[in-house]
Amino acid sequence: MLNFRLYVITGEEFHPNRSMLEVMREAIEGGANIIQLRDKKSSKKEILEKAKSLRQLTKEYNVPFIVNDHIDIALSVDADGVHLGQDDLPLVEARKLMKDKIIGISTHSIDQARAAEKNGADYIGVGPIFPTQTKEDVVDPVTITYLKEVVEEIKIPFVPIGGIKLHNVDDVLQAGGTSVCVVSEVVGSPDVKATCEAFIRKIKERESYEINR
Repeated sequence: MLNFRLYVITGEEFHPNRSMLEVMREAIEGGANIIQLRDKKSSKKEILEKAKSLRQLTKEYNVPFIVNDHIDIALSVDADGVHLGQDDLPLVEARKLMKDKIIGISTHSIDQARAAEKNGADYIGVGPIFPTQTKEDVVDPVTITYLKEVVEEIKIPFVPIGGIKLHNVDDVLQAGGTSVCVVSEVVGSPDVKATCEAFIRKIKERESYEINR
């Protein structure tokens, strides 16, 4: 089963003067232990080249690499998996192509979470928890309430996402989140590694609290 604490997604618009590889290397060195390439604007050829470079980087650090949306690119570069939204290729069909590779599904309601679990998703994204500007077609925030429903009912791994920052991550962890997915707070940080380390500290502190209470 997947075991991750800090899931970091690329967001090149948040670091216009730094290379994607440089930023993602720092994120991994700071504790990110799963990486996703998400690019909604570049050409498929450009996304493929980015995927190739990130596949090489993540292999170097033995970190799982996920491609957002593009199953063909994920397979082409031998990524560890793909992440799909509610309007992408249905999970059952995606599984025929991905075989035993990782498939993550974005969910915004408990019904969607149940369907993803039933149909064989390896993990789900739960969000957006808070308002976020990292996606243009984002749905309204699902809030901590939906996260608590997932904690109570869903057995596969899940990762809260959407507007998660260092100043509000404690709310997510107190609601039962054991990992977080972050974009702008990490990749837009002037010190990417230190920001990742700060997230990891908060997650570990919550883990310790849960064990000792």
